[in-house]
Amino acid sequence: MRSGKKRGLLTAFVAAFLFAVGLGVGGMTHPANVIGFLDFTGEWRPALLGVMVGGISVYYLLHRQILKLHRPVFHDAFSMPTKKTPDARLLIGAAIFGVGWGLGGICPGPAVTSVAAGSEAFLIFLVALFAGFLAAPQPKPKTARIALEVPPAH
Repeated sequence: MRSGKKRGLLTAFVAAFLFAVGLGVGGMTHPANVIGFLDFTGEWRPALLGVMVGGISVYYLLHRQILKLHRPVFHDAFSMPTKKTPDARLLIGAAIFGVGWGLGGICPGPAVTSVAAGSEAFLIFLVALFAGFLAAPQPKPKTARIALEVPPAH
């Protein structure tokens, strides 16, 4: 394995680890917090809102800075989506994900964190999730590898 690929995998692992720690600290591994966030008529729990605002804020600030680079640190070019508008398939998939998330109170990120903490119920969830991945047809990626041309700073 190339050194750059190893560093890229290590970077992905560190990012996923930080994501998992953030989910745990934010209480998002407890389905009651997620379900409580979606319960506007009962005892509303706003913790998920704080986690979302924090995540979106970090993404917004860093994404703009990262795209100012000529290329990613561990790859030759950025991989960017070429499609600019959502299609029916994306919207239907997002709706199914959202309904499942709302009914179960958990999504894949917190489920992995919960399995690491010893939850058997979430292990079953992840087995079913990966079975679904394997059963679904694998689409071809619709991204373009681009090198951004950025003028040098003066």
